[in-house]
Amino acid sequence: MKIKSLTLFFLFLLLLVFSTDCFSQNTDADAKGIRIVYLIRHGEYDQTDTSNSDIGKKLTPLGIAQARLVSARLKGMPVEFTLLTSSTMSRARETAMVINEDFPKLALIQDSLICECTPPSWRKDVVAGETESDLNMCVKNIEQAFKEYFIPSPDVRDRNDIIVCHGNVIRYFVTKVLKADPMSWLQMSIGNCSLTIIRILPDGSMKLAAYGDMGHIPPNMQTETSADNSSKELIIYEEN
Repeated sequence: MKIKSLTLFFLFLLLLVFSTDCFSQNTDADAKGIRIVYLIRHGEYDQTDTSNSDIGKKLTPLGIAQARLVSARLKGMPVEFTLLTSSTMSRARETAMVINEDFPKLALIQDSLICECTPPSWRKDVVAGETESDLNMCVKNIEQAFKEYFIPSPDVRDRNDIIVCHGNVIRYFVTKVLKADPMSWLQMSIGNCSLTIIRILPDGSMKLAAYGDMGHIPPNMQTETSADNSSKELIIYEEN
């Protein structure tokens, strides 16, 4: 009788272990990581340059310094970055190249979908010089980029993606994350080499963790490069 009882007890234990193992495997299979998107606006650029934005309008010395500061902030984060993407425009590409120096293992990818453009706005003065075709194309490109970049991690690994682009594009992205009217993008201001962080959870929901953070840039080096902002120069004083 005792032998039979012991046999049944061990069978019960084996069944319990097997069931727990199966449950753990199912849990691991269903687990997903979190994707965090780090949006960086390009650094200060030469606003007097009238040449094409893909070859001209390059970063100023101040813009390069701003890029180094945001790169240093990224490097100080305890995360492994998995992607570095920029628009094809010089000012964004050069900003990303500075960041790439601190993250040489990342291949710099360029994407024309996130080039600067002007989405529709309630501000008639802002869109006055834009054709309906330009406005529609701008929205089409940003919406497509949003579908491609703002997606959950496909597996258990967390993803940390750096995207270097432009003020209008980032502000439009934020309205999408907040489920606000995309026409309200101009209600936000955004500085050069500022950091906007968005968390994308496994279920596809999104959280705005930070917007336009410029804590890594000293106040005297902060710029917005907008119509209401005067340009600044980087001045380096030599010690006597």
